[in-house]
Amino acid sequence: MTMNYAELAQIINMNSHTRNKTGVDENAAVFNQWMSQLGYQIETHSRDHIGNHVHYISAKSDGRKVLLLGHLDTVFPPNTFTAFSEDDEWVYGPGVCDMKGGNYVALQALRNVKASQGEIRNIDMLLVSDEETGSDDSKALTAELVKHYDACLVFEAAGPDNNVVIARKGIATFHIELTGKGAHAGNHYADGINANLAAAHMLIALTSLTNLAKGSTVNAGKMHGGIGANTISPSASLTVEARFSQADERERLLAGFEEIVNNPAVEGIVVNVTGGLQRDVMQPSAAQQALIHEIEGLLGESLNLEHRGGVSDANVASAAGVSTLDGFGPYGDGDHTVHERASKASFVRRINEVSLILAAFNGK
Repeated sequence: MTMNYAELAQIINMNSHTRNKTGVDENAAVFNQWMSQLGYQIETHSRDHIGNHVHYISAKSDGRKVLLLGHLDTVFPPNTFTAFSEDDEWVYGPGVCDMKGGNYVALQALRNVKASQGEIRNIDMLLVSDEETGSDDSKALTAELVKHYDACLVFEAAGPDNNVVIARKGIATFHIELTGKGAHAGNHYADGINANLAAAHMLIALTSLTNLAKGSTVNAGKMHGGIGANTISPSASLTVEARFSQADERERLLAGFEEIVNNPAVEGIVVNVTGGLQRDVMQPSAAQQALIHEIEGLLGESLNLEHRGGVSDANVASAAGVSTLDGFGPYGDGDHTVHERASKASFVRRINEVSLILAAFNGK
């Protein structure tokens, strides 16, 4: 098939930064028009300070139900990286692979199903507005809605070999505030309670929870504290991220974190923690393997499978107990940078593949 990229350019040229509610909702409004033309009912989950989440609902019949999952937002604030462009091999712009391009693959595949079969049944779509900032608002909605489906396909970018993603690390993020007691470092050293020293011990202890052999990492990515060289530090802070590939490692890391922060190495330190589990681990499963086998039969070839360290809303769907596969968008690179691009050949391939998959699932 050939593609006209004018429609994709239309949504790429809309700024859809997560914090730009107006722009995200404009992106949703365009999708509303396109999906209405395919016979979808639209259920809008309105939000005051971020973009609305939108659930597109098809006609229903007996058979399995499939949810297509994507996000409307990008990481680029207004006036930073806004313009669509193309050459013979690539399209460029904010969201061409992460993930307006993926949403467009789903749309084009649905159009093909509609054209070939006349009606779309049992294939719904959910577009959320806050994935790039952690899905803090939408993940509860996604987790609740996805339970009504038998399978979930997520349209983040494909891997370089047209890879489908079968596993993603889970992630927990914490902000730790340590409060000590300031004192003059020369005259009253013993009167102080050094928050910087406590933070340093805590950083080392938390980092020691890392187990690379099991795919578990702990990173204290930001640290702040103190007033000056002549003052015992009265306060310090750490921002810490944990990632894990297995549910038992999640439990080990969270228990280890709790033990360390509740027992600071410096007596008298008061610790306050905010944050927690952001997205749970996406692990391979027997049900997921059965879905892979079925799709491979439809396509007539084996899928290239991939584990990723990064997270997506596939983590949320998988943790809800639904067979989930990710990476059905086009292959691209440079995402989250001004060099973001997506392969034109990959767009065509993915649309053809997803069209075959959805045609087989349509109303079945």
